[in-house]
Amino acid sequence: MYIYGPNYENSVKRGNEENQECKESKYCCEEKKCVLSPNRTFLKCSAPLTTNIPMATDADTTFNLANLNIDTSKFHDPCIKFEFASNILTSAGSLTFNFQIFKQCKYQATDFPIGPVWTFSRLASSVGENDVFTFPVCDCDVCEDECCNYSVIATIESLETQGDIVINNATLSALVIDNPYC
Repeated sequence: MYIYGPNYENSVKRGNEENQECKESKYCCEEKKCVLSPNRTFLKCSAPLTTNIPMATDADTTFNLANLNIDTSKFHDPCIKFEFASNILTSAGSLTFNFQIFKQCKYQATDFPIGPVWTFSRLASSVGENDVFTFPVCDCDVCEDECCNYSVIATIESLETQGDIVINNATLSALVIDNPYC
């Protein structure tokens, strides 16, 4: 899903030849650079995913819950606000999961964490309990000509349940904003 801010439409309406190719809705990491007005915004959301975690899963096991590719080549000193949201359905028992967003940009061999670790914990539960779990993270350490993949990784710290765990509708959304004051 792609949503452009009001300045995007205004820049296209001005009839600037360089901006005509920018009105296409594709937003790919290797597309041609366009000259657009400042103070733009861009919203992108991942598709919702469901992850089933068997009750016999070991501690320190990791799961990739959501991914987004973000291209900041058309922004000036961008800042990105991420929002992760999910619904965690648990069986009777206790569990602790750690969630963190990781970033890997082109020409980087490995990903690295951004923001803090967020912890979901339930000490004891009844059968069929579920919780909404959400957290925000900002990444303002973004180069202008960068295409990066952001992913949400869940790590099991402890898991003692009488059934499987389901993480439903895990989504990652990103709001990219120009920073004209840098």
